[in-house]
Amino acid sequence: MSIKVSIVPVTPYQQNCSVLKCEASGRAAIVDPGGDIDRVLGAVEQMQATVEKILLTHGHMDHCAASSELREKLQVPIEGPAQGDAFWIDKLPEWCRMAGMPEAPPFVPDRWLEDGDTVTVGEQTLQVFHCPGHTPGHVVFLHEGQRLAWVGDVLFQGSIGRTDFPRGNHAELLSSIRDKLFPLGDDITFIPGHGPTSNFGHERATNPFVADENYG
Repeated sequence: MSIKVSIVPVTPYQQNCSVLKCEASGRAAIVDPGGDIDRVLGAVEQMQATVEKILLTHGHMDHCAASSELREKLQVPIEGPAQGDAFWIDKLPEWCRMAGMPEAPPFVPDRWLEDGDTVTVGEQTLQVFHCPGHTPGHVVFLHEGQRLAWVGDVLFQGSIGRTDFPRGNHAELLSSIRDKLFPLGDDITFIPGHGPTSNFGHERATNPFVADENYG
């Protein structure tokens, strides 16, 4: 038994929030709850899961704006992202107002994550990779046994994350993808922050931003 995943697109940005359930224990994590709490909790109920934590890839509002409310409602900790994204989370109310989204309060995660950390969900363990570029504190979660990664807005099917936001860095983003993610293996399927899933091998072969052919 391993993990079962339900993807719940949330907010007007259709951000891929995931409910990740350890099948052995029934314990679960909610990854990147940007909003639409009722829909997310509906998925939890349908999976017959018990949420034990919230995991965040980065501090953009469409990925984390519902975190504080969910933490209070479920009495569970928030783990992630890396501390470099504190400035994004501190300004959540401002970013929500600018985007016309319901205002969300700033919060402090119960645990900031760093490269090389691990997080647990029930009996399952996820590896943590710090992958800056889209934001300075962006992290990626990998379940090695199932060859499945949650990459937030680092990489998409056929595209990569934006770097024109405050403290974005295009060169860092490319390095995160090419030097940290792709070496993990072509067979790794990833759930991006938006749009359909893909795998690292397909992106290495076809993604116009990071394909092998661009790197000699």
